[in-house]
Amino acid sequence: MAVVSAGETAWAACLNQSQARQAVASGQARPLGAVSRSVGGEIVRADLCEQGGRLVYVLSVLSGGKVTKRVVDAKSGQALR
Repeated sequence: MAVVSAGETAWAACLNQSQARQAVASGQARPLGAVSRSVGGEIVRADLCEQGGRLVYVLSVLSGGKVTKRVVDAKSGQALR
């Protein structure tokens, strides 16, 4: 289970690498490279997690000298926050 900083939602469950590969192979999630183009920076950490019944990428993105947290729907690639 991943825990994020205070004030943010704790993710119910993040997948391990094997589960993440299986989710991508089965079409439940896009490959990370397919969503990385839309985050506006360099991904320095990525977790594939379950939130509200769907898979999301929880990303730490380096841009302009700052690291920010981004959440992206893993199936559509749409930024959620």
